[in-house]
Amino acid sequence: MEILIIYLLIFFSGQGTAFFPFFRAEDGTFSLIAETYRLIFFILPSLALIWFLLSDRNGLSRFWEERPKKNDIPVFLISLAALVLNAYIISLLMEFSVNLANIPAPPPIQSPQNLPSWIIVFLSCMGIGYLEESFFRYYLLNKLEKQVPGKAKRVFCTIILFSICHLYAGPWSVLNAAIAGLILAIIFLRYRSIHGLAIAHGAYNFLVYIMNA
Repeated sequence: MEILIIYLLIFFSGQGTAFFPFFRAEDGTFSLIAETYRLIFFILPSLALIWFLLSDRNGLSRFWEERPKKNDIPVFLISLAALVLNAYIISLLMEFSVNLANIPAPPPIQSPQNLPSWIIVFLSCMGIGYLEESFFRYYLLNKLEKQVPGKAKRVFCTIILFSICHLYAGPWSVLNAAIAGLILAIIFLRYRSIHGLAIAHGAYNFLVYIMNA
């Protein structure tokens, strides 16, 4: 029940990443004020809540246990390369299928237009990277160990929940999220590196903005 409540509260709230991924002004352009508001009043509090639950409410020992380590660097490189390659393959499939099926493309992303906006976007991307990896890989996989027998079943549960959060962007984004979720879950179970995954996730999100600029 705790998993479901936290999932719905964070990823399906009015300020969440599920159906309101990017704040825009009324004319559809990027809004620095709105994105700053989302960073301060949604992303950071949500991340703090997840790590409060991860700490078992007994202090900051979990933060020390999961401090950045040397193996985070190769995990970051592997994860980022895998995410970029996956997105590239999905983009090729999108282009190839244009004449074969009427599958809508993901909605366009409005990129910032000045340096302060780019800074806020970078911080938001890193925050979302840490938020989603902390929940879907670290919190969820560890929590399901006590409730769902079988590693494959637990990974499948995280993939489904992670994919649902990307329904707002259409079927291609759901497919991208499903494959990315599988990749990230495998890497996490192999290396147990939350920082490498989170930074790679955030860097990938930021690259999406750059590519759409």
